[in-house]
Amino acid sequence: MTKVAFAPDVFTWPADEPQLIGSRCPVCQAVTFPRKPSCPRCGSPEMAEHLLPRRGTLVAWTIQGFLPKAPYAGGETEETFRPYGVGLVQLGDEVRVETRLTEADPEKLVFGMELELVVVPFRTEADGTEVVIHAFAPAAS
Repeated sequence: MTKVAFAPDVFTWPADEPQLIGSRCPVCQAVTFPRKPSCPRCGSPEMAEHLLPRRGTLVAWTIQGFLPKAPYAGGETEETFRPYGVGLVQLGDEVRVETRLTEADPEKLVFGMELELVVVPFRTEADGTEVVIHAFAPAAS
């Protein structure tokens, strides 16, 4: 089966240890995700690609309990949709990212828990191509 990234410029993939692709300002050192063409802090017109840490801590979270409206492109229907977690993850002392979580059980999500970046299936195209996205999963100890 062919696999493709939903957005190939957002995370390194295929990779054994994928990373989110952010940017860092060479002037003020601000870090952003996703990549930005100019610095939101100092206005510098130059940003350098910056790979973000694979592990982070859960700062806030919620459960997406209903099928999102367009332009969501997950391919589910009202009948096949399964709730998923959405979290705010602090990556080192660099940046916080809003992201999908692999865990959707509120009893298993704890503020401050360590998470790790993974790649998960998102949808399957009519030709059988699997589209994958990044998400954060509870880190193995």
